[in-house]
Amino acid sequence: MEVEYQEEYIRNSRGVQLFTCRWLPLSSPKALVFLCHGYGMECSDFMRGCGTKLASYGYAVFGIDYEGHGRSMGARCYIKKFDNIVNDCSNYFKYISGQEDYRKKRRFLYGESMGGAVALLIHRKDPTFWHGAILVAPMCKISEKVKPHPLVINMLTRVEDVIPRWKIVPTKDVIDAAFKDPVKREEIRSNSLIYQEKPRLKTALEMLRTSMGLEDSLSEVTLPFFVLHGEADTVTDPEVSRALYEQASSQDKTIKLYPGMWHGLTSGEPDQNIDIVFADIISWLDKRSADDYIYEKQFSDNVGVVNGIEVVSPVVEMSGTKPRRSKTHGSYLCGWKGRRMHHHSAM
Repeated sequence: MEVEYQEEYIRNSRGVQLFTCRWLPLSSPKALVFLCHGYGMECSDFMRGCGTKLASYGYAVFGIDYEGHGRSMGARCYIKKFDNIVNDCSNYFKYISGQEDYRKKRRFLYGESMGGAVALLIHRKDPTFWHGAILVAPMCKISEKVKPHPLVINMLTRVEDVIPRWKIVPTKDVIDAAFKDPVKREEIRSNSLIYQEKPRLKTALEMLRTSMGLEDSLSEVTLPFFVLHGEADTVTDPEVSRALYEQASSQDKTIKLYPGMWHGLTSGEPDQNIDIVFADIISWLDKRSADDYIYEKQFSDNVGVVNGIEVVSPVVEMSGTKPRRSKTHGSYLCGWKGRRMHHHSAM
């Protein structure tokens, strides 16, 4: 199936310009899928394979680079407050869901690694809004193998507001540890949009606090979800996903552990393994996007006006050799102010 790719810049409530992109099937989509990328990652290049694959199977896929990540503005990979990421994503995803063409479509979150934590926290903000989540090796609990001693946490907390942006947190080379296929690993390493330096102090503490908070509230997860994890993952422990599956209150929950696979299930494995993983993801989505699928709970249709700020940028459609601007009218949704468009050729 042919896929249309678009890009747009928006401005969040703090005045920061954020990059967004989307992959669209040329026909009406089965459902909407919203991407939450991992720590240091980005959507347009690193998650292109995921967006293209899902769109080719009929899903409208939307991504956003977090503040300080990828093509978005802000200090590189500096997370002042994890809630800022969650709120930015939630607002943007609800803005998309409120557009006329998408109001009646089912809505799914897709989170990889740290993005799994983002997806779960977006769900927590409005538990009845989301119809399900795909969670790939999610960061939702700190493994006992790597959990810092409380004294270490206390010491770092004392200086986080003094040297919040210092890149002083020791860490192993995540790219080497996460992506099995050596060719894909080097392609990822050559992506200049991916942050590859040491984590900043406050960033590391925000991620730690977020993981520990999620660990204490896994039972509050109620949405349908499919959690996938490589059994040979050394970046996030597969037992983390097992804990999520066992403790979540969701009536519809699925877990699959892949023997021998690493952290980068959808981007760092040999092609045949990636095909297996995406076949499982698409099968799960197709079942829950079908018109005759019955959910156990009532989901909200509240996708209307939020915050009353005009969205001014038209969408650029890339179905032909030359971009053409669709006719749009100002809409008042979600507190996002649209910015100028950038466009690439159709993928």
